[in-house]
Amino acid sequence: MKLTFKDKRVAVIGMGISNLPLIEYLLKEGALVTGRDRKELSAMGENVLALQEKGVKLICGEDYLKNIDEEYIFRTPGMRYDTPELAEAVAKGSVLTSEMELFFERCPAKMIAVTGSDGKTTTTTLISKMIEKKFGKVYVGGNIGAPLLPFVDEMTEDDWAVLELSSFQLHTMKRSPHRAVITNLSPNHLDYHTDMQEYVDAKKNIFLHMTEDESNKLILNYANEPTRALAYEAVAGTSVIFFGYEGMVYEKDGAIWCGDEKVVDTDDILIPGHHNVENYMAAIAAVYDIVGKDIIVDLAKTFGGVEHRIELVRVKDGVRYYNSSIDSSPSRTAAALASFDEKVIAICGGKDKGVPFDGLAVTLCKGAKKVVLTGATRETIYNAVMNCPEYKDSGLEVAVEPDFESAVKKASELASEGDVVILSPGCTSFDAFPNFMARGNKFKEIVRSL
Repeated sequence: MKLTFKDKRVAVIGMGISNLPLIEYLLKEGALVTGRDRKELSAMGENVLALQEKGVKLICGEDYLKNIDEEYIFRTPGMRYDTPELAEAVAKGSVLTSEMELFFERCPAKMIAVTGSDGKTTTTTLISKMIEKKFGKVYVGGNIGAPLLPFVDEMTEDDWAVLELSSFQLHTMKRSPHRAVITNLSPNHLDYHTDMQEYVDAKKNIFLHMTEDESNKLILNYANEPTRALAYEAVAGTSVIFFGYEGMVYEKDGAIWCGDEKVVDTDDILIPGHHNVENYMAAIAAVYDIVGKDIIVDLAKTFGGVEHRIELVRVKDGVRYYNSSIDSSPSRTAAALASFDEKVIAICGGKDKGVPFDGLAVTLCKGAKKVVLTGATRETIYNAVMNCPEYKDSGLEVAVEPDFESAVKKASELASEGDVVILSPGCTSFDAFPNFMARGNKFKEIVRSL
């Protein structure tokens, strides 16, 4: 029997835009909702304040987590489940859950979910576009797009929902999708997770709760050892498919193959970079049996990429400007720079999330001819570059500009005809922007005003 929240006291932690549809959903079901947020009430937007007229109680400010005694608690994804105040409430009988966990419980559609350290947004987008081309409709959400919970009542068993899921969302997940994709695993979000193992364990929830059903699939990156090793933990009955492994889904002779069948020439893939060939392999492994070859070839020739991911912004005076603000880890910056045949002018820096910058320094010494460092990590990255063994013979020029706009303008001044300037920060945006989208949009605004 479906759990109902009618007349249940429910706390929603975090009054950000993603939780507002959750609150509306709970109200429609008759829940007694209390919204809790660290911000002061005076700092709340009109859409949050308007909830008070619908009966939502707001507890805001420094003590927003005090005296949590609601029967159900929906945590915001960025808050750990073992936050002392939440743990205390659970010990007293409260049930801790999340918007995504409720969606998994209620969703009648067939679900494909994607996680990983890099490439998950592009892979999710590719899968969703393939499904949409085949069936004319698809629901896309999770860590991208609009919250899907408000749409569960209109979904049917014949529909498809494609989800991008972060380690934050998966951390306490007790259900898994019908098909799961893990693009790769590398150190990430170590400012949130206690260590790398906890990060990996969170990711594993994307498949650990699958039912024993032959139609279930787990898609793993054979070339990435930590991801490849997860095959041994697949639920009995689940089909494990490796991409990057000959005989399954792999690249050979300038094409992507599925088994013995050639699917698409890599030259037909419009979005640049070998990492996007890998993203296509992951997507093909997930849905080839559903959508077929023609849809994949058509998409490869027409899909120009996801916003903020090596997105061509402008060509000015022969200089190409790319926005890759999504590159919030050193490994993403490495993949972005490897997409170009020539050395680039890179803009790097942002908020430190506990990941070493030694690898980023090597990436810049090998793949950039000039770099402009900005944001909170500028000095840390600068020191990593100066201490990098490859720096001495690299010819890399390094400039430091604390202000983001000044950094973009400095990169433009350093560029000549034929150059590539790319925003590929290697760090999160939270030192100066609310998210990577805002950072990317600011970059595009500055570049278009040059």
